[in-house]
Amino acid sequence: MSRSELQQPVSAGIIAMVVGYTSSFAVVLTGLAAVGANRHQAASGLLALCLTQAVGVVWLSRRHRIPIVLAWSTPGAALLAGMSAVDGGWPAAVGAFMLAGVAYVLTGFWPALGRLIGRIPAPIAQAMLAGVVLELCVQPVRSLVDNPGAIVPIALVWLIGVRLAPRWAVPAAFLTAGIVIGIDMIRRGEGIASSSLLPELSLTAPSWTWEAVVGIALPLYIVTMASQNVPGVAIMKSLGYDVPWRDTIVTTGIATVAGASAGGHSVNLAAISAALAAGPDAGPDKSRRWIASQSAGATYVVLAASSAALAALVAVAPAGVIATVAGLALLGTLADSLEGSMSQRKGREAAVVTFLVAASGITAYGIGSAAWAIVAGLVVHGVLHWSPKGRG
Repeated sequence: MSRSELQQPVSAGIIAMVVGYTSSFAVVLTGLAAVGANRHQAASGLLALCLTQAVGVVWLSRRHRIPIVLAWSTPGAALLAGMSAVDGGWPAAVGAFMLAGVAYVLTGFWPALGRLIGRIPAPIAQAMLAGVVLELCVQPVRSLVDNPGAIVPIALVWLIGVRLAPRWAVPAAFLTAGIVIGIDMIRRGEGIASSSLLPELSLTAPSWTWEAVVGIALPLYIVTMASQNVPGVAIMKSLGYDVPWRDTIVTTGIATVAGASAGGHSVNLAAISAALAAGPDAGPDKSRRWIASQSAGATYVVLAASSAALAALVAVAPAGVIATVAGLALLGTLADSLEGSMSQRKGREAAVVTFLVAASGITAYGIGSAAWAIVAGLVVHGVLHWSPKGRG
């Protein structure tokens, strides 16, 4: 294989990871902080996700010789960002992450579990996700009113990026946010201690509470399966690759369990990143595109080194800056979720109810709105579609 032929898949893998990482790491840090992680634990989570994904990507792509890419669950992180700390705090959240990983492993070995989750109507799952991310997507508007000097440049760069290079719009917005943060630090005469820039794993012993199991683990599992793993398989299929379901889902589950105590919330099959690494940009020879996944794995390791620095930068950001980047990063997710939730005209009242309950942000009996939204949506769906036995 010539150098030019090798360069194309290698660069595609690097670009896919850089775009995916810079487009959503702020959502991950926000989500982990929302469920109780401090700055060091959130940085550790980002580091753990990168390392476990790197190992999984290299293993799967080399084993099957197809461009499989793993990623963290951005919808799952958005789900966490719309929550608050549950009974048991951060250790309970870590326990919930582990249970989600165990559920992925069981899904790989026990297809019936996957079929059971598949029976949840897609509009309800999409409506839950839309309701959860709505609050995050509203944050740029609120931040614009409260701190226009910092937010306007970020929003303008994002808008220009969407017009000229959509793939790079959010990374460009984050870069602008970094400049805004730097200017603010100079103005205040503050700095970041060099010791805060060194990545390290912060391990937490898990605990298990029923509030965390129902309120975090279950919604995290559902939204990741519905919004990441299933679409990821479909995207790979459209590109001409059959994903080895059992191997892939079991690997993501093991990776999730392995990284949970360090703060990693969920590893799963990539969707958008998969299209970048497995598509034509990775070279004309489809049999050699798996090399893009190998370079993606190596890129994850390099990006892992930035986890602590990014968390430190987030910690000193002016009010609303990181919330704005996270909100802009999730606009596409919100649009896709709203479209999916309203895709079926018949019985869409169930999706609307699901959306409203999720968006309400309520907590009852220690369980957050995401879980209650699924319950409410399924109840309404069941009533609307129920018919007496024997009725013609």
